[in-house]
Amino acid sequence: MFPQGLLKEYSRQLAFALRGLDFFALIVAGNFAYYLKFGEWQSLPSPYATALVLGALSALAVFPFFSIYSSVRGRGFGGYVVDLIQAFLLLALLLSCAAFFTKTGEYFSRAWFFIWMLTSMGVLILFRLSLLSILRLMRSKGLNERRVVIIGAGDLGLRIAETMRQALWTGFRVVTFLDDKASTKSSTVHNIPLRQTPANLSDYLSEYQIDEVWLALPLRAEARVREILHELRHHTVNTRFILDTFGLDLLNHSLSDLAGFSVLNIRSTPMMGLKRISKAIEDRFLAALILLLISPLFLLIALAIKVDSRGPIFYRQKRIGWNGKEFEMLKFRSMPVNAEAPTGPVWAKAGEERATSLGSFLRRTSLDELPQFLNVFFGQMSIVGPRPERPFFVEQFKEKIPRYMQKHYMKAGITGWAQVNGWRGDTSLEKRIEYDLYYIENWSLSFDLKIIFLTFFRGFVNPNAY
Repeated sequence: MFPQGLLKEYSRQLAFALRGLDFFALIVAGNFAYYLKFGEWQSLPSPYATALVLGALSALAVFPFFSIYSSVRGRGFGGYVVDLIQAFLLLALLLSCAAFFTKTGEYFSRAWFFIWMLTSMGVLILFRLSLLSILRLMRSKGLNERRVVIIGAGDLGLRIAETMRQALWTGFRVVTFLDDKASTKSSTVHNIPLRQTPANLSDYLSEYQIDEVWLALPLRAEARVREILHELRHHTVNTRFILDTFGLDLLNHSLSDLAGFSVLNIRSTPMMGLKRISKAIEDRFLAALILLLISPLFLLIALAIKVDSRGPIFYRQKRIGWNGKEFEMLKFRSMPVNAEAPTGPVWAKAGEERATSLGSFLRRTSLDELPQFLNVFFGQMSIVGPRPERPFFVEQFKEKIPRYMQKHYMKAGITGWAQVNGWRGDTSLEKRIEYDLYYIENWSLSFDLKIIFLTFFRGFVNPNAY
């Protein structure tokens, strides 16, 4: 039997071991794929052996972008499997591109490559699910757990305890409530004992082998928090102060240091410092590459528009972007010139007949959006981000939809988390904003790559595109 807390003391070593096992699994899977394809066990030819090593090393570089080596504490089976599948699909895409650009693809069997990727993915999924199952079983049985005491049995403390009670497999187990006014309350809360805060808190924590203390006290209890921290100054227990932010309207919130002051950032853009630079590099590089690749299609569509109807090739429309500023978004023209002159701005709906015959096809396939890569290249948009809206509709929506304007904390995008999840066209604006804000809260370069990848399967042709 594992001693209590064994794995939590060696979580970093476990993550390092997982990398080694992944590398080994990819090498073995590659050899097995060679046997299935060619029917013989032997030393792999030099090109195959080199490809295996480079592929396995590439996997160790790609997987962290999908949080494959992050803590599994509190992680769901489904999400973990999806992350692994997406990581392997990106790995396969990168290796295929590498073979194409280096002109080495002719040295390898496509069937071998397919079997290698599929076998590796299956082995890693089975291994990770087995590991997650073992860890969850251990934690539900009280092994590899962190024993937690919550100081403060108010509304905040009760919400925390209820959440932890329903998820013991996360490894956190609330063993006791401590409260300065326990005598005026029930002796148990959610079947957790409630006790008066002991006079010698440090001795109490040592006696009951407590791993963590969570302070669930209101912000006004600053003096009491200082007293507790002073009592624990000689104790090594992990101490967390849980801010009661449930009533606040948060976006990309964080704690930071500002001129020596600890600051709670309630709303802020993630596009600052190196993050802003890295996203700008990502956008410019990908936009330039995509414009180069689609240039023949770009020219073909432009010629077709000129033949189909009179008017300019591009449709320029005012949109609201980053920080609420206007910019001119480009599209291939899909309607006759001055189509909105009689009506003014109109929200696109199913069944409308304003588009030209060619324009209707361009809209259904999202090909009318291709000129926006020029907006990206010139820094007015991003490839990934919340979709921009026209000023006329922004004025309407910002009064009707809570938090609507917060989507402008990021540059507008050609595609986005809402779009790849089906929230585009004449669908729920509330759900669209929900997904946009989730993207802003969780932005990373790997999240961008994930959305770009999903756009190939979900973003171009969509029943809500018209």
